[in-house]
Amino acid sequence: MDDVVIGIDASTTAVKAIAFTRGGEELFQAREAYPLSNPRPGHFEQDAEHWWTALLGALKQVADKVDTARVAAIAIAHQRETFTLIDSAGKPLIPAILWLDERARLQVIRLSAELGRETIRDWSGKPPDPTPALYAVRWLAEHQPQALGKAAALVDVHGFFVQRLTGRLVTSTASADPLGLLDVGNGTWHPQLVQAAGLRPDQLPDLVAPGTVCGGLAESVARLTGLKAGTPVVAGAGDGQAMGLGMGVCREGKSYLSLGSGVVSGCYSGKVKTSDAFRTLVSPTGAGYMLETVLRSGMQLVDWIVRTTGSPSAAALEKPAVDVAAGSEGLLVMPYWAGVMSPYWDGAARGAVVGLSLDHRPEHLFRAVLEGIAFEQAIASEAMEDQNGGKPAAMIAAGGGTNSALLMQIMASVLERPLSVSPVNEAAALGAAMLAASAVGWFASPEAAAEAMTAELAKRVDPVDGLVSRYRVRKAIYRDLYQATRDIHARLDALG
Repeated sequence: MDDVVIGIDASTTAVKAIAFTRGGEELFQAREAYPLSNPRPGHFEQDAEHWWTALLGALKQVADKVDTARVAAIAIAHQRETFTLIDSAGKPLIPAILWLDERARLQVIRLSAELGRETIRDWSGKPPDPTPALYAVRWLAEHQPQALGKAAALVDVHGFFVQRLTGRLVTSTASADPLGLLDVGNGTWHPQLVQAAGLRPDQLPDLVAPGTVCGGLAESVARLTGLKAGTPVVAGAGDGQAMGLGMGVCREGKSYLSLGSGVVSGCYSGKVKTSDAFRTLVSPTGAGYMLETVLRSGMQLVDWIVRTTGSPSAAALEKPAVDVAAGSEGLLVMPYWAGVMSPYWDGAARGAVVGLSLDHRPEHLFRAVLEGIAFEQAIASEAMEDQNGGKPAAMIAAGGGTNSALLMQIMASVLERPLSVSPVNEAAALGAAMLAASAVGWFASPEAAAEAMTAELAKRVDPVDGLVSRYRVRKAIYRDLYQATRDIHARLDALG
């Protein structure tokens, strides 16, 4: 009885393989971690073979716990923008370059000058920024031309896995799109962007819509994992889009807020729209688009504050921070520890702490960080929603940040809207599982799968009346902070 699908989430730190039922219930979860390399400042890499070893291990754990006769299909969600080069046998030729990587900031400037900043944005849906792979590929063309020239293919994480699992060089449009090489309106490789990156068209995988069966599990992989040979491997999506699907955001009227290492918010649009206020991505359902804002320093900034202040945990800082008055007694934090994407798209930007005095303690700084993250999200949400018909009726929050009662209270009050909290801890894997469930005919469409497999929302966090007006005034001041510090950051960056 094939009543189970496996959703894979290959994140920046680990592969998770999770068995789900038709109702979206999690049966078993396996997790296999892998290392992250930072060989030079601004360079972030991984060995793609570590991804593969982790995937095999995670799938084997699931196969050992769940009757493999029950597994109807597998689908993949994954870290976006990350890519590697492979030879004709599928062997990596270089360390994978991650979405965190900042080596290509000069190439962002060069390509923007060559093609036009708005032209790139309108073709790809993504304002120029070091995150999409387009610029790192151009960096390879300039610094490692031999490796790029002899590569059989450039693959995202999804394409790498599908080639290993099935033998086919194919990836999902919703997985390839974040690379920045797609014509977002047509869902095809954009010839001028491909050429500008320094690639040949024959070096790119075939594209299929998310929810399409890419092929069957190879016999050799079946032997290594214990799964059935021929098990359908279904085209998935990048983890951000898959997460939105797993939270039930696949039509207009809802938005999602992921409070993870970075803070990602998105909403559905039936039509392609491009703007500096957001980036535009292929929808994980294959119909329409996701408009998305990204703050690269989210909960990882909270972790940084904990380490830097020598506190034992975030909870140890949050407890006294609850008693700090809104506004953190004059502190403002601009959370650009890793640059800024929407709405400024400035990789050279850096964080700022404004207003420090001898009276401030670690709990003030902790609360100011949470407030800065909330101010930044509010400004990003307002800019995106102004161009997409106003506030969606519901915003659903997920991720590790939802475990902080103080952050949720601040976020709801700064955003001036209630936040519903998703009970799903692994929304990206669930989104992949929804695509698998639709592909094998359990449901008529990914949207129907999302409706059937989405759990009821666990709780709702409402704005606090006494905080809304205080934060509204402070948000107006915060809004000017980037412009006030931009020239200073640019001058410091030029010094190296």
